[in-house]
Amino acid sequence: MGNLKHYFSLVKFAHTAFALPFALIGYVLGVLERGFDFWILVGILACMVFVRNAAMGFNRLIDRRFDAQNMRTAGREIPAGKISVRAATWFVVLNAVAFVVVAATFNRLTLWLSPVVLLVVLGYSYTKRFTALCHAVLGLGLAMAPCGAYIAVTGTLLIVPVWLSVLVLTWVTGFDIIYALQDVDFDRSQRLHSIPAALGVRGALWVSVLLHAVTAAMVAVVGFSLGGGILYCIGAAIFLALLLYQHLIVRPDDLSRIGAMFGITNGVASIAYAVFVILGLFFRI
Repeated sequence: MGNLKHYFSLVKFAHTAFALPFALIGYVLGVLERGFDFWILVGILACMVFVRNAAMGFNRLIDRRFDAQNMRTAGREIPAGKISVRAATWFVVLNAVAFVVVAATFNRLTLWLSPVVLLVVLGYSYTKRFTALCHAVLGLGLAMAPCGAYIAVTGTLLIVPVWLSVLVLTWVTGFDIIYALQDVDFDRSQRLHSIPAALGVRGALWVSVLLHAVTAAMVAVVGFSLGGGILYCIGAAIFLALLLYQHLIVRPDDLSRIGAMFGITNGVASIAYAVFVILGLFFRI
C-alpha cells in the first residue's frame, strides 16, 4: 500500500505551492466582494489538495512504464514498488470523488465545472503522447485555480481572476518547458512529445522566454486592474526577479541547475507574489 511519506512523495505535495497561492488571491478577491466564510476557505484548500492528488497520482500511474525506463524517474514510488498500481488507482479515484463532492458544496456553478477541471488535469497526462503543447495543458490545469476559487466564493466570474489565470498559464507553461529539457533525449527515444523534443534546447528556451515575457505583461495588467500600490509592486518585483533568475541560470550548454532548486524557485516566487498582493488588497498600500 505504501506509507504516508510515499504518498506525499508520489504527488510532490510541496509543488502545491505553484497554484495554491494564486487560488488564495482569487479567494480574497471574492471575499472582498461577498464577505468571509470560513468553511468556503476550508473547502477551497481541500479542493486544491484533492485535485492535485488526483492529477499527480494519475500521471504517475499511467506514466509508470516510461518512469521505469528513465534513469531520472526510475526511483518514483510506483516503478520502485513502494506503492502498488491498485493502491495508486484507489488513491486517484478517492481524491477525484472528494474533489467533486466538496466543489458541489460551494454553488451550482462549481459543481458543473468540477468535471471539466478533472478532465483537464487528468487529461494532461495523455497529451505528451500526441502533442508538444502538453506544457500548455499543464499550465491550463493550474491556471484554473484563481478563477475556481473566485467562483467558489461568488458564484460568478469577473475579469481580474481571468487575468490571473492567464498569468499562471504562461508562467507554468514556460517553466515546465525548461523543466522538460532534462528529458529531451529520453522523450525522443520514446517518441514522446514536448517543446524541447520538437525544437531542441535553444528553441525551447526561446519559447519559454517569450511565454514569460507575456507573464511579465500580465503581472502589469493585474497590477493595473487592482490599482496596485507599493505592496503589489514589491510582490511583482520579487516574482519577476525570480523568473529572470531562472533564465539566467539555465543555458543551452549547462542544464545542471534544473531540478529540485528549480521547483523551489518557482514555489517561492508564487508565494511571495501572493503574500504581497493579498496584503495590498487588504491594506490598500
